[in-house]
Formats: sequence, structure tokens, C-alpha cells
Amino acid sequence: MADKKRKVQSADRDSRPTKKPKSSTASSKVAVVPAEEPSFPRGGASILTPLERKQIQIQAKNDALFEQETGKKAPRSEYEDEENETDTPAADETSSGKSRKKSKHKARSGNAALAAKEKAVRIDGLSYRRLVPGTLVLGQVSQINQHDIALSLPNNLTGYIPITSISDRLTEVVEKKVEDQEDDKGEAEDKDMNLSIHFYVGQYLRAYVISTEKEAASGSKGKRHIELSVNPRQANAGLRESDFIVDSMVQASVKSVEDHGLIMDLGIDGHTIKGFMSSKEIGKEYDLSSVQEGAVFLCLITGLSSNGNVVKLSADTQKAGHTKKRHFLTDAPNIDCFLPGTAIEILMSDVTSSGVIGKAMGVLDVTADVVHAGAMAAGKELEKKYTVGEKVKARVICTYPDAEPRKLGISLLDHVLSLKSNPIRADAASNNPKPIDLLPISTVVPDARVVKVEPGIGLMLDMGVKGIRGYVHISRISDGKIETLAQDTGPYKVGSVHKARVTGYNYMDGLYIVSMEPKVIAQTFLSIDDVRVGQVVKGTIEKLLINETGVNGLIVAIAEGITGLVPEIHFSDIHLQHPEKKFKLGASVTTRVLSTVPLKRQMRLTLKKSLVNSDDETWTSYDNLQIGAEAPGTIINMNPSGAVVQFYGPVRGFLPSAEMSESYVEDPKKHFRIGQVVKVRILSLDVVQERMIVSCRDPSAFGAAQQEQIHNLAVGSLVTGTVSEKANDEMVLELQESRLKAVLPFEHLTDGSSQKSSAAAKKVHVGQDMKDLVVFSKAEGKRLIHLTSKPSLVNAATSGQLIKSFEDVREGVEIAGYVSNIKPIGVFVQFAGGTSGLLPKSQLPDEAVKLPDFGMRKHESISTRVLSINYAEQRFVLTQKANANSKDDKKVSDGSLTKPVDEVSTNMDDFCLGKLTKAKIDSVKLTQLNVHLADGVQGRIDMSEAFDKMEDIKDRKNPLKLYRPSQVLLVRILGMHDSRNHKFLPITHRGKAPVFELSAKPSDQNSTDFKALTLDQVHVGSTYLVFVNNVGEDYVWVSLSPNVRGRIKALDLSDDVMLLKDLEKNFSVGRALEAEVISVDTSRDRLDLKAKSRGSTKPLACSDLSIGTVLPGKVIKVNERQVLVQLSESLTGMVNLVDLSDDYSTADPTVFKKNQIDRFCIRHIDALNKRVYLSARPSKVLSSSLPVVDREIRTASDIQVNDVIRGFIRNMADNGIFVNIGSNLTAFVRISDLSDLFLKDWKSDFEIDQLVEGKVYEIDVASNHVRMSLKKSHVDSNYQPPVTFNDMTVGQVVTGKVRKVEDFGVFVVVDNSANVSGLCHRTQMADGKSANPQKLYSEGDLVKAKILKIDRERKRISLGLKASYFSDDMDAEVDGEDDNLISERAIVDDDEAKSGDGMGMNGPEDMPSTSAGFLADLEEGEDQDGADSDTKENTMDGGGASMNGISRSGEKLQGLDAGGFDWTGGPLFPKDGETESDTDVEASQPKKKKRRKAEIQIDRTGDLDAHGPQSEADYERLLLGQPNSSVLWLSYMAFQLQSNETEQAREIGERALRTIHIREQDEKLNVWVAMLNLENTYGADESLDEVFKRACQYCDSLDIHERLISIYIQSGKHEKADALFTTALSKYGSQSPSLWLNAATFFLSTLNEPSRARQLLPRALQCLPPHTHLQLTSQFAQLEFTSPNGDPERGRTAFEGLLTTFPKRLDLWNVLIDLEIKTGEVERVRELFGRVTKLGLKAKKMKYWFKRWMEWEEGHGGERERMRVRGLAEEYVRRQMEERGKVVEV
Repeated sequence: MADKKRKVQSADRDSRPTKKPKSSTASSKVAVVPAEEPSFPRGGASILTPLERKQIQIQAKNDALFEQETGKKAPRSEYEDEENETDTPAADETSSGKSRKKSKHKARSGNAALAAKEKAVRIDGLSYRRLVPGTLVLGQVSQINQHDIALSLPNNLTGYIPITSISDRLTEVVEKKVEDQEDDKGEAEDKDMNLSIHFYVGQYLRAYVISTEKEAASGSKGKRHIELSVNPRQANAGLRESDFIVDSMVQASVKSVEDHGLIMDLGIDGHTIKGFMSSKEIGKEYDLSSVQEGAVFLCLITGLSSNGNVVKLSADTQKAGHTKKRHFLTDAPNIDCFLPGTAIEILMSDVTSSGVIGKAMGVLDVTADVVHAGAMAAGKELEKKYTVGEKVKARVICTYPDAEPRKLGISLLDHVLSLKSNPIRADAASNNPKPIDLLPISTVVPDARVVKVEPGIGLMLDMGVKGIRGYVHISRISDGKIETLAQDTGPYKVGSVHKARVTGYNYMDGLYIVSMEPKVIAQTFLSIDDVRVGQVVKGTIEKLLINETGVNGLIVAIAEGITGLVPEIHFSDIHLQHPEKKFKLGASVTTRVLSTVPLKRQMRLTLKKSLVNSDDETWTSYDNLQIGAEAPGTIINMNPSGAVVQFYGPVRGFLPSAEMSESYVEDPKKHFRIGQVVKVRILSLDVVQERMIVSCRDPSAFGAAQQEQIHNLAVGSLVTGTVSEKANDEMVLELQESRLKAVLPFEHLTDGSSQKSSAAAKKVHVGQDMKDLVVFSKAEGKRLIHLTSKPSLVNAATSGQLIKSFEDVREGVEIAGYVSNIKPIGVFVQFAGGTSGLLPKSQLPDEAVKLPDFGMRKHESISTRVLSINYAEQRFVLTQKANANSKDDKKVSDGSLTKPVDEVSTNMDDFCLGKLTKAKIDSVKLTQLNVHLADGVQGRIDMSEAFDKMEDIKDRKNPLKLYRPSQVLLVRILGMHDSRNHKFLPITHRGKAPVFELSAKPSDQNSTDFKALTLDQVHVGSTYLVFVNNVGEDYVWVSLSPNVRGRIKALDLSDDVMLLKDLEKNFSVGRALEAEVISVDTSRDRLDLKAKSRGSTKPLACSDLSIGTVLPGKVIKVNERQVLVQLSESLTGMVNLVDLSDDYSTADPTVFKKNQIDRFCIRHIDALNKRVYLSARPSKVLSSSLPVVDREIRTASDIQVNDVIRGFIRNMADNGIFVNIGSNLTAFVRISDLSDLFLKDWKSDFEIDQLVEGKVYEIDVASNHVRMSLKKSHVDSNYQPPVTFNDMTVGQVVTGKVRKVEDFGVFVVVDNSANVSGLCHRTQMADGKSANPQKLYSEGDLVKAKILKIDRERKRISLGLKASYFSDDMDAEVDGEDDNLISERAIVDDDEAKSGDGMGMNGPEDMPSTSAGFLADLEEGEDQDGADSDTKENTMDGGGASMNGISRSGEKLQGLDAGGFDWTGGPLFPKDGETESDTDVEASQPKKKKRRKAEIQIDRTGDLDAHGPQSEADYERLLLGQPNSSVLWLSYMAFQLQSNETEQAREIGERALRTIHIREQDEKLNVWVAMLNLENTYGADESLDEVFKRACQYCDSLDIHERLISIYIQSGKHEKADALFTTALSKYGSQSPSLWLNAATFFLSTLNEPSRARQLLPRALQCLPPHTHLQLTSQFAQLEFTSPNGDPERGRTAFEGLLTTFPKRLDLWNVLIDLEIKTGEVERVRELFGRVTKLGLKAKKMKYWFKRWMEWEEGHGGERERMRVRGLAEEYVRRQMEERGKVVEV
């Protein structure tokens, strides 16, 4: 428990015993250090006593013998290393020092496997040894102390937050208080430093570890102490302005408290960013009024302002802990955003019995030990609870600054993830009690059952509390040592039951800390909380506290680790001269506990026998005390007026000197001493104020007779007494007859000065009788009687004018008293009977105000006049100023009137109920007229009593504007007005200054009913003229009469919604309205009205509504799908998405704000279910003439087949989706109708509330069912439907696909037709003899056919496939081929050029800056070294067509261009050392053929060389000489395509594949790619798929996939490229890093989908071997810089991660600097240069970097920057010279 591990105060640490002294003076158990002892006493005398020197020698000798015998250091003190000793299983398992140590020989003989294992991610639980300064950790407040806070940390650790490490604001407050109270530090200061108003137990905070030093006390080894800071400056360490992202957690302190929220300090210096927390986001633990400046909260970032300068925060743990609502991070711009407290989504990468390992963002390692993985709480094996590859949500709980690679600690515990302080579920027990309440500390559990055994670590126990286990360390199982634990055998096997004791509870781990040691179970006290105040305990003297006066205290141990202080005054009942002789170290004593302070771990004890052996009740609390109770107490302070008596705990009482004895006690110090025990009796008790008066006097000495006499003695009566005693300033008299004692102060002898009173006192002697003494006051409980002999008071008592109680005070009466106190605000005057009044400074004479203390002194007699009386608070105000209207006042008090307005009334009694009189206006207010009826007689006319009807009001906004001051009105008296409480009173309630309630209505002047309107006279349906007197958020309060007020709901104020949008402006105070009563509740004094001009008085119900009605409504709830609107008190309606707007594209529910009032149209009424459906369409609410994009659809009859309509997806089922196309109409879309393309995972392409467009193809009006299609081919108006049989004409040339092959012919399905097919007979297949269909064609072949004959009756078509049928089309030119096929560049070859250092990258040039140029044009053939290509594009004189060269020798062969068609589909970068073809293309002459005829043949080979091949014969001749040249074959294919001979081009491609030698794989690959390109451009999907499958069989499958992806991207078929990328990654992701990079480039640059691109890196790192991770991560980071859709900040984050792991990879630094130079971030570049020059590189490399930095500064910096670089270089040279003794050239 935190209190057992508390940091001991300095005084307490000095009082602890030590067992291992390290010096002769600092380690003694009894140390005497006088404050003024000289450093070198004369003669070298020691300041230690002989006893102390002897103890030190014995201790040192024992330690030396122990070290000689054991070879170990002396055992530590029992107070050393107690704190944070016992870790949880996770910490023990990974931090056991002894089991981890290895010999040097084994360390040297480690192999590479061991090194790799050490580099692997380890599951490390947080422990004291792993905590280093700078660690950030999440914790829960476990204890709030006076000057620090105990924070419960993971794995049973506890840290402490000093008051100066909480926030800057709180530190300022503390420093200011210290300065202000430097000379007076007392209880008030402690009260001001109460940290419980800033924090609560269980609160989550992020802490920064300041130190983990050990507290050394008196030379001992000391206790482990973890010092923390929750100051946002440290807790947010590493965060920059750009790192504040939504759903991350940030620590903030309260900078100021505003009306609507809190201004928060985020601790970011040098930035303008600040935080704001709304009052609604503070959470249920606080309200806005209780939050103090300086308080610290762990907050969830809910949003940012538009300019990013204000971070919106929430400290509501229910909201932040609700991770199901997306309050967790899956992505972040910087790994520094993942700080403790933030919820993240991780991917499980390894699950073991000792914990789990995962990845956050794919790059950051996270681990959870066995405790925080949930194995302890659930009792379930982790392998069964989690699976590798599973995504789970977790909360970061700590960082490991020294870990390599970087990693975080996380927790999967439910209560940590949900940020609950209590792991017990709400249904586990009633009221969801705290664990510490269910099982308090020190509780002994007799039947704790073992549920899990961790061998060598400890046990997990079932403590009988559902959801919380107990953990017992192996060292706490038994008093002896236990070597091992077994799961199934031994006394501690699973299922065994043992007795255990709770020693603590860890909030973060959710575990009870338990001990099974018999000695612990038998221990009486486990902590100071177990010790009861007043309890008698036995202890052992552990230490004597000595100061310059001797022994001033004892430290007594009552249990292990629990000690108490016996102050010097509690050594004995008598004063001990030599207490060291009585109290010996180790002696047993019996003590009684006086008080305990658990927060400070302090306990006070007493050894006084009178207290220890007392059988009286111990007074430990004021609540249990009663007047008359008796008990002993100790005097702790004395003054002349009495003594303070201390009892037990905080109970104290004051013992007046008069109650110390029956006789007079002049000086208490002469009869009593501090430390004396006295038995007292309670005289008076104030439990609330915790004050008590006690007495030592014998109650029997003051019997019942005396009590009755003092009771019968009346205040103000005259008595006679005999002086029995005289003191310094008062005398004691014995009253005659009653024999009661009374006190007469000297100041009360005369009305004169103090000197005169002192002179009179000197004339009085003991035994003298004094007459005419007035009993001024008495206190029966204290038996005190005060007398006065002041003549002014004696005269007042004689005349009966003495004020004896508050009831005697009368306004305007002169009264006598004396000054009791003087304050800056005025003078307090005391009267008899304890009554006092205030004479304010303003009521003093002007000359007295200027004098010090107003020229008065205490006890001075004074005469004043009562100015005013407050009967409610029983206070009255006095005055000494002259009364100018004393005569008028006298007349008023007598009832007479002065200057009545009506000139008729003469007395106040004339103003009776119903009297018609006149009044003069004094002032005109918004809601009333202030008038007077006569001088000193006030009245008011409420605005509701000024008008009869609305027509009489000229200005409705300010009805009383027509009245003017001094105007005389005819009024009728209605009653009285209570100006203090603003209430109407009957006429009989007249006070001292009455205010009459009047009416100026013309109707009241002629009426005989003189009563004001009351609530019971108001009836439903009645209409009244009302006036606004207050405006609220939901209501406007109005006045019907001075006595009746009602309210009007905002919706009922007007039919004009525009007026309702600003109530304060349009319905200001004083405005006149006509309102109708809708409900009256006299029992609750409630009246509801409405000011609308229409409708009934009944509340609006479903039956009152009609479809199409437009009425105002108030928005009460808004979500993503609908808006909930309140129409009346009991009626609400909803607006669905389809009813929000006339254009569905603009339908957004969030445009409506809560409490917004707007107009809505009733669309549908469901009376059965009492539901109302509304519409907010402008065409319905405003004007029907407004344009409507998406018309309103109510039923299926409103639409027709083939209508193209839009709607919102309402639901998704397994067989399709349901689209909401109308308010009550839903259309069904089958899966087959979703898209023209095949959707493998169709649900991922659609989402609820998505806007879609479809075409209706089926309607069932009866059942109101609609079916529609979302296919673009159906929706697009330009879509041409498939041709039908009737569209076919004879002679038409069509394309198609062979459907079936028979012996007599083939059946061909016409392309783009409604399954129209025809037969081509075998006689129509070739121009020659009849062909064999089985040999020529197969199913699926693409063919071109001509319609020869159509039999429309039998619906048969005859086709012809002869080449002669198409001879007319041979010369037709092919136009309109796409020239932009080569448009994008996204694939990087696996074998791209390597950099000189083996990194595999040369900087950003290795990455494409954009996806443009996705396929390198083969004729450009730029080689990797940067040399210019020798290949150039040649142009034919004849055809004028061009082609892309593929020859590897660099020689270009001209061919025909097929409309810009690119055959290559080549990679982005050619491979090193390779050109485009393996063979040289030589223009050799073809061999001459034999002459068939004796004629002269013209040799055209010269033209062939000059112009290139111009005919099929030319190509055939060239192919005879170069059969393996893919360039020639591809040129031949392009020649055929230019002639529109697609089939011929296919045949040439097939010939090429058969002809090229099998060894020429690259040449074959070129032809395969050309075939793919051909089918993609001219063929169908089926033919392309067939060629693709064949190519994968004959060539490298990965290469073919990449080439086809390239072709798709060139042709703009991005969807197909996307699908093929997905397939390729699943098949070859583990083989090719470039494939992942190509996919990322495509997603990021081409598709503009950054999220998909960034998700690839974590997947790639899981699939690829480790040696590729560095290069691939770097390339992904470069892509963020170079891509137009990338985020350079993410790239920087990735590079920072790499540089953290590989700080001396200079290639990484080069790449990052080059990228930053291109971005133009001058300061970032300068920072990088500065960092790289601090790496401690060799001189040669440093010279390079300084030179490069200087060159860059010459182009981007000024002279100052260049001088700085030169200075750094010179400094480096100097250091090298000093270290190595030689000059290093820079």
C-alpha cells in the first residue's frame, strides 16, 4: 500500500534507527548535534557522549566481523529498500538479477544466433531497475498527502509527486504562500495546501520519472524512492505542435477557469497552441465551480480549431475510455504521439505465456507482460485469449527510453483500457464498491485459494472478490525460504487453500498484494491505519531523540515498520530530570495512542500512567461528546485567560481561568504546568465549529440552587454586590442574596475615559459594597455574569430603554451601548443580552471619519439611533448622523401624511384596499412604474396593471414608454409589495417602510372587484395580456398580474420561426404579448401559456396534426442518420436523410445544432405508434417552386420502371443491400445488380448511409416493393443496350467469340449483343478448300465474321470467316487509338541499381517523384550510371510510323506504330548491364531466291536498308535472318495492326513464341508482353486472361504480373490494376520488396489513397526477410516526400525511427538531407547537418560533411551561418588535436 511506502519526512528520517554506520558521527543511534556547537572544540573534544561512542564501536565491530566471515557487506537496515521491493510476476520474470548474470567466458563465446535473439523484442515488465529518468508512465492516484501525491504505477510500483512537480501554476501559488507566511507557518498554511481539491484517488495521470534515487538516512543504505512529475512540460515531453491529433491523450493543467470551461496549459514552450476544455467535458468527478487553477488532467483530444491553435480537450474518463467509439489511434504522424495514456490499436505478432508482443502502426513494437496482458485477471491462458495477427485495442502505460529497438509498454486490462478506477464491474456488487472497501488493508482471508502458480515467482490467489485476484510473492509465502513452486504438486499447488493477509492494493494492476507469512498474519498492526486512537499498545523503545537540552522524545516501535513518537511532556506524570536513565533502548513499555496522521505516517503516544491506566472514555471525536461528560486531558498551552487541553486525536478544549478552580486564579501558570493531566468536564460544545469549553471545577460546588438563581437572574436588572477580588482590569463581586459570582470590568465603572475608569477602580477596595449595578449579560453554561456600572446604561435600564434582546430594537429609536470592536467598515456597538449592532463608516459624523479609529476606543459609551432592521438575519444598522426629516418621520410613524398627491388623504390608514387615489411617477422602468402617494409613502405599478388590452399599447416592445416622470395617475390600491423578495402581499402586511401595489388600468377604476388576479382564478383557454419579465433558453417568463407569473415555451411564442431564433432580441423584457392559457397547476404553482395565434389550448398531439402542415420545432438530438425534433411537450418527430434536402448530395444532419429552432413539414403520421415523420426540404418548408434535384418518393406508385433515382443505403444483407429512396420506401438491390464489375468483397465497397444512384427495373405497387440496379451500364443515359437479333443486317461485319465447335462449323456469339449467335459453316471458313473446324478453332477464340444470311422466321444467322470477305477493309486507316497508354510509372524492378554502400538506394532519385512515366519508354534506355543512351528514335521515310526499341545493343530498328501502342509493358528501371535485347540487330540483306521466270528482278534490299521493311515480304525476309529478334517480331505485329489485321497480329505473335529459341527468354518475354498489350487494347477480358495465364506458365510469374499491372495503369484501367496488385501481393509479397513499393506508389500517387498505401509497410515488414526492412522503410519514407499526395511529416517520422536505430548510416542522412533540401525547409536542413556533425565520425567523413554543409550554406544561408559552420569545424579540429595530439585537416 502507498502509505506503507510513503516518503518519510526529514524529521522522521532522522529519528529512524540505523544498523550499519558509515561514519562515527552520522550513524550513531543516539546523536547529539547542538545547533551552536563549534566545528573545532577546544582540546579536540568529541561532541558524543561516552555511551554514544561505545554504541558506534560495537556496531562497527559487528559489521567488520560479519564481512570477514561471509565475504559480504553487512546486512542492510530493516528500513532500507522497503519501497518498491516486491514486483509483480512480470517484473520478477524479466528482471531477476541473479538468474540473468553470465560469466565473461560465456559472454565472449556468444554466437550470432544469441546476438539475434538479444536484438529480438523482449517482454519486459516495468520494474524499479528499468525505471530511468525520462521514463513516461501511466499511473493512478492512490493517496493524497499534505505535500505530495502517491501514484500507483504498473507492477506494484509506487511513485511520489512533490507539490512543486505538479504544475507551474501550483508551484507559483506554493512559492507565494511560502513568502507570505515565512514568519507564521501554521494550520492555515496546511489547509491552503490541501491537494485533495485538485486530485482524487483513482485519477489517471501521466508521470515523468525525475529520479529513482535511494533515500539515505543517517548513513544507512536507504529506501528506494521514485520521484515523479506530472507537470505537462515533462509529461508531454517530445510532443510538438503537429503531434496534437484527435483521439490521442495529452496532459494539461488548468491555466484559468472561465464561465464556459477551462483554459488549459499544454506545457509546450515557444508555441501559441493552447487547450480548452468545455464545462461539459470535465467529467462527473468535478464540476466547473470546484476546479482550481493548477489542477492537472489527463485529457483526450477531441478536436482542433480551424487554425490549429486551440486543442479541444475532454477529461471525461467515460468518453476517453469508450474505445468502441473510435477514441483510439491507429495512425499518427509521429511515434512520439504514442505516449502513456493513449489508446491504440495493435497487431498481435507474438503471444507467449509471459505476455504478448505487437506492432503499432506497423513499425513500433509494443509489449504487455503477463499481468497487463490480462492473464492474471481472467485466469485464462494468453495463447487461448489472443491469436497472432489479431487486432486488439490497448492503452500505452509506459515507455522504455533505453530500449533498442524502441518499444512501448501497453495494458490490455479492461479497467485500464476504459480508464476506470475500479476494475469491479457495476453488476458485481451493489453501488459498485471500491476494491479497498470490499477487502480493506490488513484483512485476513482464511480461505484464499491458489488459482495460478508462477514457478519461481509467486502465486495468484482467489480472495473472494469477483474480478480481482491477489498476488503473493514467493518471498512472502512462508517465514522460511521457498526454492520452487509447482503447478500440480506441493503444498501450494493450484486449488490449495491458505490463510492470507492483504498488505496492499495496486490500482493499475488491479491486484491485491498479499502475504501468507505466519508472522505477518499474526502481526497486530500492519500499517498505521490499523492503529486506533486511544488504544493501549505495547512497544519497544527504538531511539532516544536528543537536542541541546537533553532527551526531548522517544521513538517507540509498536510493530514492524510502525513507530510512534512520545513527546517529552508525555514521558511521565511528573517531570523527569534524567529520562535517559529511565528509558533504555530495547526496553518494553506500555503506551496509549494519542493521535495518528496516516498521511504523514506520524503517531503520537503517551507514557503517562494517568492516561494509560485511565478507564474513562477516550474523546476521539467531537461528534460523540455531550455536555457534562468528564475525561482526563493534557494541558498543551497556557495564556492569562486560560489553557488549551488536548485529548485524543483532534479533540481539544479551552479551559478558562475562571473554570480552573473554585477560587480565583490570577495566573494559570502559577497553578498549572504544560504537560499536566487534568480531569475536566464539558461546559459547552459546538460540534460544527469543533469548539469546546471545559471546566475543572467541582460540579457539586455549584448546586441546583445556584443554577436556578442564575437562571432567574434577569438581564438588565439592578443588583448589589460585594467586591471579593480585584485583578488587573476587572473585579469579582459576590451578589448579595444569591451569593453568585459576577465580573465587573474597570472600563464599566464610568462613561468617561480609560484614565477616569482606572482612577475609579483604585478607589474600590475588596469587601466594598457596590450598588445600582446592571446585569449586562450572563452565560449560564459557563456560570459567568457580567455587570456594568456605566451611568448611561444604568439610566437606560432604570428608564426601561435598555436593549436586552433583538426584539427590543425599534427603528428610529435612540439607544445606549458601548463600543465592542472597531473595524475599517465601521464600529460594532454592544448592548445588553449579547445583542450588537453595526455603526457603518458612512453613518458616522463627517469629522469622526477622518480620525484614527473614528476617534473611538473599546468599551467607550456611545449613543446611536437605529437606522434599519433586518428581521430575517436579526441584524440592525445604527447611525449617528442627524435626522433632517425627524419631524416628517415622526408624523409618518404616527400615521400622518405629508403632501399627499390626491390632496385628500391625511393618514396612512386612508390607504386601504380598493381605495381610488392618485400617484405621481418617480421613475419609469422596463417592468414597472415607481410612484409615491405622499412624501415617504412609496408605491409601484406593475406593467401588467397599466393596460387593459393590446390596442392601448403603442409600442409593444416597451409598453411603459408613454409614461413620463412627475406624471400624475389615477390608481387603485391592490395590496403591498415586498421589495426584498419581490412578492405581492396582502394589504395587511405593512412594514416599517411600506410599498403599495397599485393598478392604473382604466377598467379597475370603474370596477368594484379590487382583488389582484391570482393563480386559482386562471382557467385553461383564457386569454390574457402578458408582459415578458425574463428570458431563458427554453422558456420566456411572463407576468399576468403582480401576483401571477407564467411561462411560454419557445415553440409557443410565435408562428414566425425567424423570431424564435433570437429570443432575447425579439422577446425582450417588457414586451407585451397576448397569450392563451394551456395548463394550470396550482399545487406546483405552475402556469403554462402560448402566444401563438392558432391552435387549441390542448397540448399538440398526433391527432391534431395533418400531413403537409408546416410548424416550428426544436432540434433535441442529431446523429449521422436522422434529426430528432421536439414539436411539443409530449410530441417529437424525426427527419430522415431523404427528407433533409432537395438535393441528396447536400443532405447533412450535422448542419442542425441542438436547441436550434426551425420550420419542418409534417410528412407522415404513424398514429398507431405515435410517431411523426418530418421533412426539412426547402421545397416543402419554404416554397414549392424551389428546384428539386431528388424528388420526394412516398410510395412505389410515385416511380416507374427505368427511373434513375438516388437514395441512401439503409441496410446490408447477405443477398444484397436495401436503399432508402423515400421516407417509407426501400428498394432492394441484388448482389448481381451492384456493379458491372465482379466485386469479391462487395460489402467493403458500400457502407450504411452511403448515397447511391440506381435504375428501377421492377415495381410491385401492391406490396410496395421496388428493385433497382446500381450498374453504371443501367444508370448511364448514354449507355447503349446490347444489340438484338432484329438489329442484325446482311453484310454487317461483327466480332465475336467461338461458343461451340462442331464438325460442320462453329457457333459464334456476337460481341455486345443480347446473346445473339450465328453459325459459320465449314465452307465459309477459308478461301481455299473446306477447312476442318476442329483444327482451326476452339471454344473461346475471338473471331471476326461477316453476316451472310439472316432467317428471321427461324431466327438464324449465317456467318462467314473467309479473309476475302474483309479485303475491302484492308486499306482502311485505323484512327483514334489512345496515345496516352504510356501514362503512369509505378513499378520498380527488384534488381534496381544498388548504391555504393550497399544500401540499395541513391537518394530520392531511386524513387519516382510521381507515377507519371510508369513504364519507361524503351527507346529512351537511360542507363543507371547517368550516361546518355546511344539509342535514338529513327523515323521511316515511308510509313512515318515509329516504335519503341527493344534491342539490348542499343540499335534501333524502325517499325510501324500502332497508334502509339506500347508493346513492352516494361519495368520502371532497366536492370544494370542490360539493354533491350540479347542479340544485335543487323540490317543484313536477305538471300536471293531462285528465279521462277527468266525476267529481270529489281533488287530492293538497298531500299530496305534505307527505309526499313515496307511489306509483309520485307518482314519475312528480315525474319529469315533474325528469327530470335523480338524487336522485329513486334514491328511486324505493329505493321499488321496498322492495317487493322488484329488476327494477323495475333498469329504473328504466336509464330514468334514458337520460333524464338527457348534460351532467349528475354526475347520471349518481350513477345508475351506485346501479346498482353494487344489483348488489352483490341481483345476481350477473356482473351487477355487466357494470354496472361499462358505467359505465367512460360515466364516468371511475378514478372508477368508486374508487366500486366503496368499495362493496366497505362491504359487507365486502375480498378483492374488494383485487383491484380492485391493478387500479386498475396502470392509474391514475401519475394519482392519492389512489389510493395510499386503498390504503395500506385495507391498514393495514382489513386490518391494514402491510407491504403501506408497500410502496406507493416504488412510488407511481416512478409519480407529482415535484411530488406531497412531499404524498404527508407523507400516508403522517401515516397511520402516525393509523392504529391504524400505527407513529408510522416516521412520524417520514419527516417527518425531509422536514424534512431542506425545513427551512423550516412546514406540515410544523405537521403534525408537531400529530401529536405528539395522541400525547402532551411531550418530542418541546418538542424540535420548539425546532428550529423555530432555523430563522432572519422576525420575524413567529417571533412566531407562540413564541406557539404558549407557549400549548402553558400547557397541558402548568410555570412553568419557560414561562420558558424566554420567555427564548428575549427572546434572539431581542436578537439581532435587535444585527443590525438595531431592536426586533422578540415
